[in-house]
Amino acid sequence: MYVDDFLTYIRCELNLSVHTVLSYRIDLRQWADWATNGSRETLDEKSVTVNDIRAWLAHLAKGGMSSRTIRRKTQALRAYFKYLMRYKGLTSNPAEEVILSKTDKPLPVYVPQGEINTLLDERYDETDFEQTRNHLILLMLYSTGMRRDELITLTDKNVDLAKDELKVLGKRDKERIIPFGKELKEAIRSYLRLRNQEVAMQCDRFFVRQNGKELYPKLVYNVVRDTLTESGVHSSRRSPHVLRHSFATDMLNNGAELTAVQHLLGHQSLATTQVYTHITYRELQNNYQLAHPRASKRKGG
Repeated sequence: MYVDDFLTYIRCELNLSVHTVLSYRIDLRQWADWATNGSRETLDEKSVTVNDIRAWLAHLAKGGMSSRTIRRKTQALRAYFKYLMRYKGLTSNPAEEVILSKTDKPLPVYVPQGEINTLLDERYDETDFEQTRNHLILLMLYSTGMRRDELITLTDKNVDLAKDELKVLGKRDKERIIPFGKELKEAIRSYLRLRNQEVAMQCDRFFVRQNGKELYPKLVYNVVRDTLTESGVHSSRRSPHVLRHSFATDMLNNGAELTAVQHLLGHQSLATTQVYTHITYRELQNNYQLAHPRASKRKGG
């Protein structure tokens, strides 16, 4: 079984995100456990057939797993067997023969602009390091649209207060520059003053814990989830990525060019950014239905 070799390859050679690597590890280990009745180290990849994979996917579907998750697990298997063909002498990719129907992409979940403003305007103790840091985390995610991993890996040298710019290291180690405004600049200064006074730095990260060590993904997730929950935000999801969606949606709703938003988000394809135009169009529809006197008028009404 070469799963660990494969995970090292996609992390170090392909520079895939930490989230993708973790997902693939879970998917492949789950597959190996099922295929070997819990003895994954005995798995013989050369003996795997397309029918074996179809049987596993049918098992997952019968258990109520969503088609989206099943598609991801299939993609993990395809990538794994493709790696085995290239580096381990496998002669065919059984997962390549599995054809799944396309699934409609749901519109990204976002927080309405009014609720975001209320959330960010809430008072906090500006002398408390963690409260100041957590407020800045929320403000920076929403003001820049950066991903959680990009925020965690941000360093002091990537924060330019003279130019009002952030240098972000995105997927596949691709750098991009994100400008920011006066509110975020003042919040950054307040955070740095407290951090420099109270924290003995143990790393070169911009955001740190009270002990000077870097943040970890679950901590950032909890900061966002707990704050959005306590503020009564009406959203089906309360994750850092929801603030990224909110950034893109509000930028487009307020007149930003699609290509500009694409650059700020670090999307390789414009098609990825275009999903937010569906959200803004839906907003227009909702506003029309609420505001126009004849929008909801029925016959005989």
